[in-house]
Amino acid sequence: MSAHTSTSPQRHWLRNGSLIVALVLALVALGWFTLSSRSDTPFSTPKAAAAVPATLVQVAREDVPNFLFGVGAVQALATVTVKTRLDGQLERVNFAEGENVKAGQVLAQIDARSLRAQLEQVQAQKAKDEAQLANARLDLDRYTQLIKEEATTQQILDTQRALVAQLQAAVQNDEAQIHYAQVQLSYATITAPLGGRAGARLVDPGNIVHASDVNGLVVINQIDPIAIVFTLPGDAVQAINHARQAGQRLAVLAYSREGDALLGRGQLILVNNQIDIASGTVQLKARFANPQHTLWPGQYVNVRLLLGEHAQAFTVPAAAVQRGPSGTYVYVVSTDGKAQMRPIDVLQIQDDKAVIAKGLQAGETVVLDGQYKIKPGIAVVANPGSAAKNTANQKEGSQ
Repeated sequence: MSAHTSTSPQRHWLRNGSLIVALVLALVALGWFTLSSRSDTPFSTPKAAAAVPATLVQVAREDVPNFLFGVGAVQALATVTVKTRLDGQLERVNFAEGENVKAGQVLAQIDARSLRAQLEQVQAQKAKDEAQLANARLDLDRYTQLIKEEATTQQILDTQRALVAQLQAAVQNDEAQIHYAQVQLSYATITAPLGGRAGARLVDPGNIVHASDVNGLVVINQIDPIAIVFTLPGDAVQAINHARQAGQRLAVLAYSREGDALLGRGQLILVNNQIDIASGTVQLKARFANPQHTLWPGQYVNVRLLLGEHAQAFTVPAAAVQRGPSGTYVYVVSTDGKAQMRPIDVLQIQDDKAVIAKGLQAGETVVLDGQYKIKPGIAVVANPGSAAKNTANQKEGSQ
């Protein structure tokens, strides 16, 4: 009875131990089989990260215009307020409001009857003095002959000579009075001092006008050619002066404020002789031909001053340039198809094109679109639109 009781626990332990060992061996065998089976498949190595599609372009090399950008206002090249130079009644007006007038064109007429009468009066006085002068000269000739015959005195001859000189001066004075009266009479006919566009009529016919009137009769603005006044930073003065001293006629382009429509192309005619201390800017003026009146006084425009060009500069689309804490950079795709972050120095950005001063070479491939999906070292493939966009960019740059 006691022997059976002592051997029963040992058998139970042996059975449990055998089960545990068998279970461990089964798990080891299963693990070995699994590893072995995986090692025989093509997917035994870790799967590589998929390449990221992006729009790619190549760095171009081309001549790029060197522009300075500003904002300006269009103003008439010349503005004249037409006024009367004498007092009188305005008889008629010979221009239509808002029409183009030519230099010398008659604009208005003032009642000139009193001025004509004054002219006729001085003309008559001259005729009278000339008749007296002619008679005095005849007497002088007689006295000159009589003095030779000792039939008159020297005093009488000298007096006659003085009378002739006096009458000659009177005739000269009459001529001056006639010229003055003619000038005053000419003021009654008001003409345009320059060609341009007439504004609103400020005085109607029938009104009495005065030379002291402030407003005048009409304002004429010369709008063909026309001018644009604009400002640039004061530190641009040296570059502008250097370009002008090289004998260049600096071109100025005017664009609409609302878009990129070119309104006119002119030439720089003025760099102001001082920089505004308050704003740190310098004022400039350009002259534009304006036959179609695309530029109008008071209009605000975007202005580009062409200083020259960057010859054979490296360029990429402006969208390829990224900005980070350390400055500007682009993603360059190397020959193995992987993206690398490349710091660059941007010389200028204009017309959606960045001119690169340092960091890129012609022919290198950069990422134009899709940078947010890219990290350094990741593989990049061109999406279907890259080739067409790259070709279009190259064609645009070559024009």
